[in-house]
Amino acid sequence: MNVLEHAEIADRLRAAGIPVTLQRLAIAHALFERPIHVTAEQLLRQVKASVPETSRATVYNSLKLFVEKGLVKELMVDPERVVFDSNTEPHFHLYDIVTGDLTDVPAEQMSLVGLPALPPGTKLEQIDVIVRVSPQR
Repeated sequence: MNVLEHAEIADRLRAAGIPVTLQRLAIAHALFERPIHVTAEQLLRQVKASVPETSRATVYNSLKLFVEKGLVKELMVDPERVVFDSNTEPHFHLYDIVTGDLTDVPAEQMSLVGLPALPPGTKLEQIDVIVRVSPQR
């Protein structure tokens, strides 16, 4: 995603039905200025640098709202760590369990075969794949 201006980001929030506040705008700017994988705590530190009055609750509540509106994806990379992904296009992930690095893998670079038949009356919403890697010993 290209660098977005505040007005474009505000328009994006409004289009998703999200009221624009100074804190939400700062959170959205941090998320949408480029594709990013970030924890809520990392995002809080980043946003507080520009809007010091931003609370932890505001960041967590905004992230929850952004996930509900489809603006970011929530990734459970391990039982202790949730990461938010600003890239909502179809893609997969490589997760280094030692360093914590999370890398996007374009969907066209992987193929999934052998998916089971869906139960009657259901449709496929999305497929989440996180390939966990570690250094060879």
